[in-house]
Amino acid sequence: MEKNRVLVSYHKTFVIILFVLLVSSCSLPRIIVLRDPLTPEEHINLGVAYERKGEYAAALEEYEAASKTMPVASFYMANIYFHKGEYGKAEKLYEKTIAHTQDPRACNNLAWLYYTTGKHMEKAAELARKAVSLSPGSDDFLDTLSRVTEKLNEAPTR
Repeated sequence: MEKNRVLVSYHKTFVIILFVLLVSSCSLPRIIVLRDPLTPEEHINLGVAYERKGEYAAALEEYEAASKTMPVASFYMANIYFHKGEYGKAEKLYEKTIAHTQDPRACNNLAWLYYTTGKHMEKAAELARKAVSLSPGSDDFLDTLSRVTEKLNEAPTR
């Protein structure tokens, strides 16, 4: 009888210890610090890949992640908004990119946005000239400049 009491108390103790371990292992809060394994350049490359596949939401997420440390990511975000017809957002992001980086692509694309919408044509011509001057020896932005200038010259004078 005495042996059974000892055996029963060991069983109870074992069950209690097991229960405490089980409950405590599930209920203790854990702090997990996530570190982004990708560099900003890798986020931009991944965003470009998503954009080429037409996955614009995923591309915007990647560009947003890169924009925290790379101002040029705003340029890529602006391109998506321009493509989607969200001209107000695109304009603000192009302006942000120009202010931080003086990127000729952003100048050219903002000039093209103004050309497309028919607004701020003088500013479009100024931006197109700036894009051309920021990339000497390149003919990449001459088409935008010529179209904007042509449209500006066609506009009736007031």
